[in-house]
Amino acid sequence: MEKLIHQILARSYPSTESAVYEIAALKAQLELPKGVTHVISDVHGEARKLRHVINNASGRLRPVVAELFGGDTESSEFKEFLHLLYYPTELLQLKAEEFKNDDEARYQWVLKTLTQQFTIIRAEVRTKRRKDIKNYTPKQFRELFEILLNFPADGHHEAFLTVSIRELVRRKMDFQALRAASRFIRNITVEELIVAGDLGDRGARLDWVVDYLMKQPNVTIVWGNHDVSWMGACLGHEALIAIVLRVSLRYRRMYQLEEGYGILTNALELLARDVYSDDPAEFFKPKRGGERDELTIARMQKAIAIIQFKLEGQIVERHPEWEMSDRNVLKMIDYSNGSIELAGQSYKLRDAHFPTIDPQDPNKLSAEEEHCMQRLVESFISSSRLWEHMKWVVERGSMAEVRDRAAIFHACLSLDENGDYLPLEIDGEEKCGPEQFGAFNKVIKRAFRKGSMAQQDDKDWLYYLWAGPRSPLFGKDKMATFESYFIEDKGAHKETRNPWFDFLNDKYFCEQVCQDMGVESGGLIVNGHVPVKVEKGEDPVKRGGNAVTIDGAFSEAYGDRGYTLILTDSGEFLAEHHGFKDPVSVVRSGEDIIPIMRKIRTYDSPRLIKHTEQGERLNQQIQALEGLVEAYEEGLINEEPV
Repeated sequence: MEKLIHQILARSYPSTESAVYEIAALKAQLELPKGVTHVISDVHGEARKLRHVINNASGRLRPVVAELFGGDTESSEFKEFLHLLYYPTELLQLKAEEFKNDDEARYQWVLKTLTQQFTIIRAEVRTKRRKDIKNYTPKQFRELFEILLNFPADGHHEAFLTVSIRELVRRKMDFQALRAASRFIRNITVEELIVAGDLGDRGARLDWVVDYLMKQPNVTIVWGNHDVSWMGACLGHEALIAIVLRVSLRYRRMYQLEEGYGILTNALELLARDVYSDDPAEFFKPKRGGERDELTIARMQKAIAIIQFKLEGQIVERHPEWEMSDRNVLKMIDYSNGSIELAGQSYKLRDAHFPTIDPQDPNKLSAEEEHCMQRLVESFISSSRLWEHMKWVVERGSMAEVRDRAAIFHACLSLDENGDYLPLEIDGEEKCGPEQFGAFNKVIKRAFRKGSMAQQDDKDWLYYLWAGPRSPLFGKDKMATFESYFIEDKGAHKETRNPWFDFLNDKYFCEQVCQDMGVESGGLIVNGHVPVKVEKGEDPVKRGGNAVTIDGAFSEAYGDRGYTLILTDSGEFLAEHHGFKDPVSVVRSGEDIIPIMRKIRTYDSPRLIKHTEQGERLNQQIQALEGLVEAYEEGLINEEPV
């Protein structure tokens, strides 16, 4: 096996010299400051806001640009330069109109602006390897950018720069170079972006969110419960398809399904029209207005909600080991008097019109519902764009990540009242605490390798992650969807949070969890999932100081704010974002949306790459390369001539 590893390595490093040079570069890299990681969560389909947060590096670009402009943050030039970095397309549309009849002014502006951009780039690339820098540069601009990066220190004649830019201006390709340089700056400012769950739902377009993330150079996804609902729907899981549709209808977000993913919902609309034609669907009105008839949307939502409750009942019966019998709600209804008994208490239903339910077999789909679901399943599993997006989310994703001292996962680890991990049997083995993350990674990756042909049990686990009482992506005793629709008494709507959310304030508890996840000391738990209610006095940083909740209500439906956790070599910082306008309005008004920066912790000395998990990987590479060099020296593998 060792020889095989050396033979594979030899393809990239065919001589002693090439291997030794790489070892030298890797050892030097270990001594560099660790890169900047940004962590956001609960985007919930807010693609425009996500674009702004990524493009302004959560506020970190502003002070860099301010230094370039000598601290003059009120000048029009400063604001214009910021907008070029944040919204290059929108700004350059305005500049094209400004320079429509004056190529010389355009040339002077482009030359000056590119020079300013590369002043920033020069400062940011000091801790990057040359091969990494090359990867940030589009092929067509590599020679120009190399000149700009080193000009005038490398001795290039000025004509290399000026004549090249004049030619680009003449052919109207200069703005492409400016856009590429803006992207270059954004990409090197943040080494990695981690999204800690819930890419879609509530907001307008999950498809736009994933599209934009796929364009970023280094993105890691930590799955949330809304992500697994879409992942399961993509695999054809009927209950999760119903859930995705119901939520989209509730918030009037059907464009992401119909236009974004080409999902045909005609079958559901026909079901609502034919079976619920006289139903006022009073308690299913959508959360927001829109072009489509409100009553039609409400009836569609009720129709798919009933299908959801039936399918959930079937899942609960398939998996008695999950102990979710309280979610088999349709079997708890007394259809003779329109009431339901939950947890020993009887409630009158405020809507008892159930035209598709057979009281003798309430979880059985009617013939019309069966036909509807068949059409919907076919549409979901046939959507190539949905498959492409969810496959990317799975390949780039996991249940949890560790970055240096930060343990990042979406919601929780299920606990009992004493703060001990609750077990869950996965693949026939009892798993507790962080062990569950690895077990669920295996289940999800396995399911996506088989696609729509995945085992039913594997797909059902995605449902459990959505709403199961011990799910590390949910964290409540139940999801009271039925109660919120059908019961007036708000006491029945209560979802009891897992003790995890109280123990997050315990410093020593959080230290132990971090240690269980491989962080030896000084760990920081990073969760999303539960919106921080700042208006009620809640603090994203927990009382122990070593746990932070970064769900800042990013979605407009939750509050239109949001947080970015910024992990640097000097410490951990929190950027708080606020309401966001569209890019064109911002560019025309010249304003900048500035986040509020807050220090969480600072380090006594800078954290270097060698202190992190990246350093561990580099040391493993060094060890393997040193083995290759030894194999060359001992004649076990032949070197290629240089």
